Amino acid sequence: MENNLKTQGFVLLDVDAVALNNAGKSTTSNFDNAVATKTIFKNGKSYVYVSGQAWRYWWREALQKNLGWKLSPVTRENKIAFTNANPIEFPDDDVFGYMRAASEEVVDENGKKKNVNITVTRISPLKNSAIVSAASVRPVENWSSMARQEGDAVPYAKQEYSAIMKGMFSLDLDMVGTFSNYNKTGYQNLSDKLKAEALERGAVEIVDNFVENQKLIQLPRETRISRVIDTISALKNISGGAMQTNNMGDVTPKFIVLATTNTGNHPFSHIVKSTGDRDEVVVLNIEGLEEILNEYKDNFVGKVFIGKRSGFFDDENDALKKLQEKFSEIVVLASINETIDRYCEQLKSQIQ
Repeated sequence: MENNLKTQGFVLLDVDAVALNNAGKSTTSNFDNAVATKTIFKNGKSYVYVSGQAWRYWWREALQKNLGWKLSPVTRENKIAFTNANPIEFPDDDVFGYMRAASEEVVDENGKKKNVNITVTRISPLKNSAIVSAASVRPVENWSSMARQEGDAVPYAKQEYSAIMKGMFSLDLDMVGTFSNYNKTGYQNLSDKLKAEALERGAVEIVDNFVENQKLIQLPRETRISRVIDTISALKNISGGAMQTNNMGDVTPKFIVLATTNTGNHPFSHIVKSTGDRDEVVVLNIEGLEEILNEYKDNFVGKVFIGKRSGFFDDENDALKKLQEKFSEIVVLASINETIDRYCEQLKSQIQ
């Protein structure tokens, strides 16, 4: 088994007249009831974005609704909230990580039961960026009103935009379904009780190749493969975003790149670029993609899968076909869902 394998994913969304992630009350509007969308600035230009947290929320929802995941229950105490922190029973705790301070009943050397405090933490195997517009965007403020009641209408305003948006994610294939439980921040994934439960359910202890004299607890291979494939397959039907009632937007990928690498580097961050007088037109950076395929060829494990929805970036069809022909040994070009399915099929032989 090759160590440090990671799925590196890059997606493009194409949305029209949406407000996917709002930032609360607008401070620049003339309306009292006005909502602003999330906007960030770079090099003096504005870009709309969806927070990484919101994207993860959509992702969890898709796993629950479309792939039958039983999500870890959330408990709120005073000003904090936490999940069950049980990655053996709840796959989202495994994939999305957790931190929880809890108590556990143990039996001491005299046979007496007592409660001990234990804090369990898990760094998420799934890491993702925010989803940011790939070119500069100027949201417009549109006026609306609630006028169904008697008397004067109640006006309000909201910001909307159309944009091509990009996002990246990385999934640590070796980490999914594999846990440590030694006393170090981020490495106390399991309590002793959960470790015993995992071993009873078919998990095994394996040597930790990176920490001397330590062992890891690993779930059965079929379970780990299932969790990884479900996580990536959820992108086919992911949905979400604010104001979907009046501003419904399709947030499934319209362009996707999936590859397994043997390093943590994410190479695909700059495979689109903006052009035009105001940098408001997005184009595929075919030259940049070709550069990546050349420079990272020793880091790719298996093939690089590129998917595109018909009707999106059709002007680049010939260029993508030529790229596939030039790198025919490693590049697979297909539709979005077929790309996801074929990449997941490759994963079955990569996860040991």
